[in-house]
Amino acid sequence: MSWDGVSERRIQTNGISLNIAEAGEGTLVLLLHGFPESWYSWRHQFAPLAAAGYHVVAPDMRGYGKSDKPAEITAYNQVEVVNDIIGLIPALGYETAIVIGHDWGAPTAWATALFHPDKVRAVGGLSVPFMPRSPVQPMPMMREMFKGQFFYQLYFQEPGVAEAEFEKDLKTGLRKFLVMGGGETDLTALPPKTEHDDLLSNLPDPEKLPPWLSEADLDFYTAEFTRSGMRGPLNYYRNHDLTWEMTEGAPTQIHQPAMFVAGTADGVVMMAAEAIKAMPMFVTDLRLNRMIPGIGHWTQQEAPDAVNEAILEFLSMVDG
Repeated sequence: MSWDGVSERRIQTNGISLNIAEAGEGTLVLLLHGFPESWYSWRHQFAPLAAAGYHVVAPDMRGYGKSDKPAEITAYNQVEVVNDIIGLIPALGYETAIVIGHDWGAPTAWATALFHPDKVRAVGGLSVPFMPRSPVQPMPMMREMFKGQFFYQLYFQEPGVAEAEFEKDLKTGLRKFLVMGGGETDLTALPPKTEHDDLLSNLPDPEKLPPWLSEADLDFYTAEFTRSGMRGPLNYYRNHDLTWEMTEGAPTQIHQPAMFVAGTADGVVMMAAEAIKAMPMFVTDLRLNRMIPGIGHWTQQEAPDAVNEAILEFLSMVDG
């Protein structure tokens, strides 16, 4: 399939095959998507970055779209996911790359820079700031923090539960979830939930889509998750403790040139306010740190022009 000058192919990396979408020639820029998304969430970034002289590559992360979907839950720990991305660099004929990620793609991007400084010359995160490895095990801490309350990451832990809820009507589930995360939704006005609630049933089903999400976009995502199912994507959330165990002794600082961009109405940003404030201590060359007013969680889809401007500004700082 080709889409606005973007072509797709499959690439072998780290023992699996990933589908990639790519455009342009030049320095390699890898764009990593999050949940529940696809390479397509970077659709607005290909043309401007390719025009600026970059080889832009956005993979379907493992478990998504046309990429391989290992069966074991443990196959989705961040060490494996990072190895997928690091393996793409030589597979595409390069020695180094600039890696930028959004949502789950952001911790993956940060970790590529942290653990592979020789391969990743510059790094960026959208929505999710860099946080050093927690001194305490993540899941017990999360259960304690959200005791008695609904928290989506806890709801996602039991295999099969969230899959069944999304998959019984994928298009409606994705529409509710995507619109909920956007800047148009006042998160404080959503109906309260307890730990016994599900994710979607009491979320409002929007009558019309916001300007950044068209019916065609929603159809694309629905087709991708019809193909892939939700198991692989949800498995990322089931590996917090395993990733934590596997990264004992991890470095705490990233020294490469870095950028962070997020929306002021992003629920993740509200939860991670302290981490964002602390980030310059841990990301020692944070050259661009920008908040975009009024946009929610889907940073590069809700504000493509502002995000493209930020990325190009950052790339020009890195490459002069």
